[in-house]
Amino acid sequence: MSKNILHKASSRGLADHGWLRSRHTFSFANYYHPGRINFGALRVLNDDIVAPGRGFGTHPHDNMEIISIPLEGDLEHKDSMGNVAVIRHGDIQVMSAGTGIFHSEYNKNSDQPVKFLQIWVFPDKKNVSPRYDQISLNPADRHNRLQQIVSPNPGDEGVWIHQNAWFYLGRLDEGFSTEYRIRSAGNGVYAFILEGEVTINGQHLEKRDGYGITGTDLLSVTAVTSAEILLMEVPMEGFPA
Repeated sequence: MSKNILHKASSRGLADHGWLRSRHTFSFANYYHPGRINFGALRVLNDDIVAPGRGFGTHPHDNMEIISIPLEGDLEHKDSMGNVAVIRHGDIQVMSAGTGIFHSEYNKNSDQPVKFLQIWVFPDKKNVSPRYDQISLNPADRHNRLQQIVSPNPGDEGVWIHQNAWFYLGRLDEGFSTEYRIRSAGNGVYAFILEGEVTINGQHLEKRDGYGITGTDLLSVTAVTSAEILLMEVPMEGFPA
């Protein structure tokens, strides 16, 4: 029997630091909600807007898989492994923090904000060697298609992480319908609506709504309007939190 959880966009936590405006789907920093700690291995889903020329100074992470998805603007990354890179819309960035990594993230531009999703996933093993990667994908390839952007398998489409998880982005025309079949038994899917309105297994969802789905192996997705969605399939148990 399926068990689902709906997080309306307006119910998310808000952090407004002036230079940073962030909406938190799950408990993060000063936002704490006992019913919103994680969805299985999905620990953080932050919807960030960083002011021109501002950013996050050097700070540490460990034992977490961190995925960044730029939505608008240019985000500059520097880390303790010597990586210096700029990620833009169409790029996907991943860090396996493992035994420990320091990094900073700044808005590369002085005249426009940068908007991006910061997502943390618990790894399937602790204390791996830190790793950084980024790729550029063609957003046109997700038109009326679920484009894979994250998987557990090096060499697959997208980036890979230390977890039995798959992420997909889709840009759907109004009225378009598709299905998503769970890749690994026991996994759940957290859907995040980037733009527009969709129904997933009959549940109506609007921009920035989140919907966690477990106990089923098939999702039916229909775009009520032109829409962009992010699907994140993650294990619901068995990970070292």
